[in-house]
Amino acid sequence: MPRGESRCTPGERDGLAYLGWATAGPPAFETALARLAAQGVKVHVAAPSLTVERDVAALAWFVDPLGFRHELSWGLRHRPSSFHAARAMRGFVTGAGGLGHAVLLVPGQARAERFFSDALGLRLSDRIATASGLSASFMHCNPRHHSLALVGVPGMVGFHHLMLEVVSLDDVGTARDRCVERNVPIVMDLGRHTNDHMTSFYMRTPSGFEIEYGWGGALVDDAQWLAASYDSTSIWGHRPVPGQQALPPGILQPFKEQAP
Repeated sequence: MPRGESRCTPGERDGLAYLGWATAGPPAFETALARLAAQGVKVHVAAPSLTVERDVAALAWFVDPLGFRHELSWGLRHRPSSFHAARAMRGFVTGAGGLGHAVLLVPGQARAERFFSDALGLRLSDRIATASGLSASFMHCNPRHHSLALVGVPGMVGFHHLMLEVVSLDDVGTARDRCVERNVPIVMDLGRHTNDHMTSFYMRTPSGFEIEYGWGGALVDDAQWLAASYDSTSIWGHRPVPGQQALPPGILQPFKEQAP
């Protein structure tokens, strides 16, 4: 099934324009569309101009029950050796695992989990429920521990953060140094997560959502993986930075039920 993709799209207001899911090829693409249709999801074939803009061979899209737009594709154009980082670094972990992961804030976690499992075929990696009230589901569609996470926020819907994984722990440290030097707000400092073992920190973007920047994420082997539950998000660290918690997490808005 799909792997995660993402691009930046200009807009009149801050928000999540769409989530991209790349399939392995034409048969997998058609299978994904048929699965969505079988679940009663209205799927739109993208106009040729949008397919060209996204730089893929084929593209379709749908809107989920929470109002998020998703784009399915195959044949993303590759240009070997075309990426050049703006600073010295080892690079990003992408490939078969896609770009990284996205975390959505949802009014009904169980309902959202069922939708992404039934309609897109995502599989549960594990869940976290803490004494402070945080409840989250983590779902995968490739070897990356999760491409999508769902955090329950009653009555609200939104986008919390995008995760980028790098090849070296030193890349994480130098990125943190750059954030400090350039006054980029760090929301949660360095730590290591309990479930995916990512060593990371979180920075806030000018649009309000956060970027988790990390290294060392766990991989899932579906033949042996057992979904687990945790009562803490981190083994160590990830402490909130004083003065950075006053704003709501990510981009939030009241949830309005979508018309069928």
